[in-house]
Amino acid sequence: MAEKKVFGYADKISVKPGDDISFFVHADGTDVVDAQLVRLIHGDAHPAGPGYREEEIACEANGVWRVRKQFTQVGSFLTVADPEQRLAPNGSFSLCIFVHPNSPGGGRRQCLLGKWDAFGNRGYGLWLNPDGFLEFGFGDGHEVDYLDAEVPVLKNNWYFVAATFDATTGVATLYQEGVATRYNSLLSKVANVDFRSHVRETLRFRPVNPPDVPFLLAGARDHHTLRGDFVTQCLNGKLDRPAVFDRVLTHDELDRYRDTGLAPQNGLLAYWDTAQGYTAQGIGDRVIDVGPYGLHAEGYNRPVRAQTGFNWQGRDDCFRLAPEQYGGIEFHDDAIIDCKWELTRSIKLPDLRSGAYAFRLRTGDAKGMREEYIVFFVRSVAPKAPILFLVPTGSYLAYANEHLSFDAEIMQPLAGQSPILSEVDIELYQTAEFGLSLYDHHADGAGVCYSTYRRPILNMRPKARMSSMGVTWQFPADLSIIAWLEHMGYDYDLTTDEDLHREGADALKPYNVVLSGTHPEYTSEAMLDATEDYIAAGGRFIYLGGNGFYWNVGYHSDDPWCMEVRKLNSGMRAWQARPGEYYLATTGQKSGLWKDLGRPPQKIFGVGFISEGFDSARPFRRMPDSWHRRVSWIMDGIEGEIIGDFGLAQGAAGGIEIDRYDLTLGTPPHSLIVASSGGHSDNYQTVVEEVLYPYPGLSGSHDYRVRADMVYFTAPNDGAVFSTGSIAFSQSLPYQNFDNNVSRLLANVVTAFSKPGKLPGWAWSAEEKQWR
Repeated sequence: MAEKKVFGYADKISVKPGDDISFFVHADGTDVVDAQLVRLIHGDAHPAGPGYREEEIACEANGVWRVRKQFTQVGSFLTVADPEQRLAPNGSFSLCIFVHPNSPGGGRRQCLLGKWDAFGNRGYGLWLNPDGFLEFGFGDGHEVDYLDAEVPVLKNNWYFVAATFDATTGVATLYQEGVATRYNSLLSKVANVDFRSHVRETLRFRPVNPPDVPFLLAGARDHHTLRGDFVTQCLNGKLDRPAVFDRVLTHDELDRYRDTGLAPQNGLLAYWDTAQGYTAQGIGDRVIDVGPYGLHAEGYNRPVRAQTGFNWQGRDDCFRLAPEQYGGIEFHDDAIIDCKWELTRSIKLPDLRSGAYAFRLRTGDAKGMREEYIVFFVRSVAPKAPILFLVPTGSYLAYANEHLSFDAEIMQPLAGQSPILSEVDIELYQTAEFGLSLYDHHADGAGVCYSTYRRPILNMRPKARMSSMGVTWQFPADLSIIAWLEHMGYDYDLTTDEDLHREGADALKPYNVVLSGTHPEYTSEAMLDATEDYIAAGGRFIYLGGNGFYWNVGYHSDDPWCMEVRKLNSGMRAWQARPGEYYLATTGQKSGLWKDLGRPPQKIFGVGFISEGFDSARPFRRMPDSWHRRVSWIMDGIEGEIIGDFGLAQGAAGGIEIDRYDLTLGTPPHSLIVASSGGHSDNYQTVVEEVLYPYPGLSGSHDYRVRADMVYFTAPNDGAVFSTGSIAFSQSLPYQNFDNNVSRLLANVVTAFSKPGKLPGWAWSAEEKQWR
């Protein structure tokens, strides 16, 4: 009997009572699961805290759900609707394309373009064969005939390749030429490498082009008895300006195509101008055919646009400046944007209070992979609470299903410990259908720039721990804030990054105070604008984390469940985009750090990222500013100078990832440093964006900058900001059932911030000092 497993996802991450939400569930070893709606309260089972807490909620959808095995189409490619079978020529034809292979060979066949049925050996195609050689071939349903190039293609170099077939004589040719410029390829012209191959051969029979076989770019059609038709032989690499002709192109015509990227018009069936469609706001998934029949191609699993093409000259680093040089479309055989599983259950949400919810699915002993939580967040229909918790769903997407323990060479020295793996971690790593995080690399070595929640996210669950660090991370860590709000009896609502991106400051305006999550690292321009405008208009904001508001991300307007980032040549990054590929296809804006775009987080929140370390944490110590009458009220009821020498994340409140006050980066000059951590281990290194030249002493026991600063400042119209500067801070709240000085300190701030009117200490000027 198959081992029982259950995984699932929802079509929405943010909903309101009365909204419809759909659930998609995959199961192995069972056809039923027990479903229960639960409100999630605390997600960390650490023995020093209150333990895991959830509340079962009555719902008509509770009970037995019928489930089945689901299949996921992995890999990106382009599909072409061709109802009149223009791309199934019965006579002579030619195929042309520019290709930049990321990982040729390795025993994998990769289709460039064609109408190929890999299951039935029918149709035709132009491939990279398992040994990395260009190959043209076709089949009649029984046999396959083909010819190969003489030299293999080399990774990360641009080529122009073509195949022709003369139906009269049966002669097929392959044309392969390198098209490297000084900028667009790995190798320069000084490399003594043979890129060129020209071969011809008389093939034994003619292809069969059945109408049911689709024309695809970067993939081929396959079939499986259980799952039906699917796409295989997906490409790892970039394609540019492909074309199909109903005649044999001459050698001279191919040379001109190679040099210009312009297809001859005589006999043209389709010419996909991959450099068309760019706007100032980015580009979509449609690839425009400028040929006579308008056979436009549609992207599946979001092939990456805004990539440099075969003719990139290096001068212009953005598609907005030279779109004709950005015809490259990049494909990956392990890309996922939407699993597109069959629907399991749709429900209309009952009248729920705002909060974090999930459908808990169980089968068998409900341990490990036999228990699933499909998480979603419920907003208030009519906001009445004074407090809003802003759920950093963008950052949840960034880390969704991360593989760092397995694939990141630096992870163990960075964490200072060996990973502790569960069966769920191993299942995640072995299952391509769960997709990758923005901290991972595709199988071809390219960094992952898209993440989505329309797939199971195994670490966006309560009780999940980050295997490389042994602590809760992102969503389960943020449940410590929700548990604290519950324990303290505060009236609060939740909303998500997705809502803030879509609605702007209107999503925040109804609330007196907004609380962030522990690690709101990924934020779009719309989200950052809305938060800044909210504070400037009199809102109060409590930043309860570290390494926040760091990366600039984009969301496609048609699918808010998908987020894009480009990691550039600054910042603490898991990968780096190629030169010329720094701009977001979803928005047209340059990605990378907000600091490098002129908006370091210090300008809005008073602190910004300075270091990270995952082996230990340190407590905060009160700083002299904390006795000033403008801010001393934050310390009411707190004895001594040490704050947070305890916690569920490495044993203290100051650590994991930490932020500091920095006037040179825009910290408001009247800001007060309430408390700071110090004495961090040498696993804490000064972040690279702060270092012009590396030198000894850039570590926790040497560099005075390596500290978490707790900062307070007032804003216009009775607004204010309080920042903790530490991821570990909020995971100290539940210690000893929330009876501790971190909890008391935050209660002082939240209570004051949630009341309308003047804040305590408002009458004392910024210049006046009152020391103890």
